[in-house]
Amino acid sequence: MTIKRDLVIGGEDVPALDGRTTEDLNPYTGEVYAVVAAGGAADVTRAVDAAQQAFSTWSTTSPGARRRIFLKAADILESRTAEAVALMAEEVGGVAGWAQFNVGLAAGMLRDAAASIGQPLGEVLSTETEGQLSLALREPVGVVAAFAPWNAPIILGTRSLAVPLAVGNTVVLKPSEDAPLSCGLFLADVLREAGLPAGALNVVTNAPADAAEVARTLIADKRVRVVNFTGSTRVGRIIGMTAAEHVKPAVLELGGKNALLVLEDADLDYAVNAATFGAFHNAGQICMSADRLLVHRSVAEEFTAKLAAKAASLPHGDPTDPGTVIGPLITASAAQRVSELVADAVAAGASLRAGGGDADASRYPATVLSGVTPDMRIFTEEIFGPAVTVTTVDDDEQAIAIANDTDYGLTAGVITEDSRRGLAIARRLRTGIVHVNNQTVDDEPQVPFGGVKSSGYGRFGGRWGVEAFTATRWVTVAGQHNHFPY
Repeated sequence: MTIKRDLVIGGEDVPALDGRTTEDLNPYTGEVYAVVAAGGAADVTRAVDAAQQAFSTWSTTSPGARRRIFLKAADILESRTAEAVALMAEEVGGVAGWAQFNVGLAAGMLRDAAASIGQPLGEVLSTETEGQLSLALREPVGVVAAFAPWNAPIILGTRSLAVPLAVGNTVVLKPSEDAPLSCGLFLADVLREAGLPAGALNVVTNAPADAAEVARTLIADKRVRVVNFTGSTRVGRIIGMTAAEHVKPAVLELGGKNALLVLEDADLDYAVNAATFGAFHNAGQICMSADRLLVHRSVAEEFTAKLAAKAASLPHGDPTDPGTVIGPLITASAAQRVSELVADAVAAGASLRAGGGDADASRYPATVLSGVTPDMRIFTEEIFGPAVTVTTVDDDEQAIAIANDTDYGLTAGVITEDSRRGLAIARRLRTGIVHVNNQTVDDEPQVPFGGVKSSGYGRFGGRWGVEAFTATRWVTVAGQHNHFPY
């Protein structure tokens, strides 16, 4: 039975003003999974109307009341894990383990947001004026525009709204056209059930053809004060430029070309397991996925052979099958793009060690390539699919140089049994995140999450997220009458 959903505006489920709808497809079967309202510019404006109207009440709601809503929402989300697993399998092709991780981390984000509600709201400053009290106060900014992607829908949908709401802002969320339910409407349902008041969170779904107009309208609205976006670097540039045009701050978490360095002293079995997870979790459709494995020459062949064997053994197919490890890509065109990247590399001389071949609709096998050179597209382009390259390096200096030779700078990993050496290398990698003796895919609610260079700017998580979605004001209280020169 096809699911049908409307927009969420002012706490109510309402159709688009012009009555249009759009189809949400199952990436594995290609069938219509849901039909959702196709909001347009006028719907964005009424969503911002609702958010602006709700702001005065929500921003002055007591910390205890806000905290209870977020803690209850976390419990409700966890209680609906089975529903979330089924939803992610049908809507984005997510396998069960990935969906369960989405729920667990998103619930943690809601609890961490609840904790942030009790953080200090400012500090007392020194002052040159006798008897004066000088304060730096953090206050909610107003309406926040949030854009959430499809690939980790429950995690990234939650991240786009949790801290902004917790610190007293209201939110208009535009979820991905490929996951309007799991990164938008499902989360709105959870928060409404938890007691979030009407208008605090509004969700505008849209047809793909209307995405640019909806985004521009939302960012341009004078009542929207901060923008946050997670997605591709290509779209992120547009979002950032549009926000800058309207003199609004933005938090952008974008793509990556992430390197995992395997040193000669690494435990190879551990390194293979780490690389397999980093490269192929969620079919490689994670901004943190390990695209490039930089392996010391002395262990490269043994490592690559073991990795290829492990990759070839990974079950792939139907995401509703609990045994599936590699599910489908989000669309057939996404799978075709990965196939083209691999074919281009093989034609230019790379060695196919596992997987490869043509895409089967939205499906593509776990693929390992070695002998990749800088002139190949796959060497520089973000793969965003179940393929990984192995590059042999002679020493740490070469590995660091290759890892840093990219426009991206999101995350990296260093596998070594010498933690001091690993930390020294980590300090030289130009990324927002780096893990020593771990792979590239990791996240926790309380950490400063974000990248550098073309991987974006600003940070989600912990006190850094609070800073991103509040404004600092300088306030003074005179202790006596001042003396003026005229």
